[in-house]
Amino acid sequence: MLLFQVKAMREQLRPSERRLADYVIEAPREVLDLAMTDFAVRAGVSQPTIARFCQALGFSGFREFKIRLAQSIASDISAPAVFRDVRADEPAAGVAAKVLDRTIGALLQLRNSLSSDSVAAAISLLAEARRIEFYGAGGSGVAALDVQHKFFRLGVPSVAYSDPHTYTTSAALLGPGDVVVAISNTGRTRDILDAVQSALDGGAKVIAITHGSSPLARKTSIGLFANVDEDTDIFSPMTSRLSHLAIGDILAVGVALARGPEFAERLAEAKGVLDRRRVGN
Repeated sequence: MLLFQVKAMREQLRPSERRLADYVIEAPREVLDLAMTDFAVRAGVSQPTIARFCQALGFSGFREFKIRLAQSIASDISAPAVFRDVRADEPAAGVAAKVLDRTIGALLQLRNSLSSDSVAAAISLLAEARRIEFYGAGGSGVAALDVQHKFFRLGVPSVAYSDPHTYTTSAALLGPGDVVVAISNTGRTRDILDAVQSALDGGAKVIAITHGSSPLARKTSIGLFANVDEDTDIFSPMTSRLSHLAIGDILAVGVALARGPEFAERLAEAKGVLDRRRVGN
């Protein structure tokens, strides 16, 4: 799956980083045995280029990239190699199979590429946050609302905004101890970028759920990169949205665990309240 991701991202990389991508695609097992200095020499690039290449793929460094590459090569589980577009006359069975194939492929790709170090850092930041604000535009705004709802159920002071005027204004009022979670598939939405910069200028931290090669990824305090393939099928829903929701689930579970056993008791009490509002059989 990691090789699939490298191929998908190749055209978005800088020319020097493309040489690294080509080397990894052509000789992945050889890369596993190379130190960073040797890899740089063989690919004809600098060591900082290797560092940027790994970060663009969502990894903290070359070491983590090699670990994930080894896991990807050794894994027996893989997504369908070819995603076929849904036809205008597609029968229901074909629609179900093709949409599910894309979804499974996107989630497996996320599992094999998401940086565990970045996840741990984001959970630590969110667990200690004074206030958390979730920003997203369009479809990402829906994802932001969904993730915020999970944190609301954790009792964490949080809010979600999808209106550009609202989150731009709110970001300007944040300060140290506050955290913004910015969600954007492309990471190129101007209003999101402006709001993130405003929050950073005020001393807040920013966690971005976005593509690793985007402008938003370069601005963020911590990046959680969903480097899933761009959808070209006009009928299928965007798989990036599902990846963003999955990352939100990871963060919510991680924060709940980080807050300890006393917090778990409070969650159980809240769940009991909801259970009592349900109608029995």
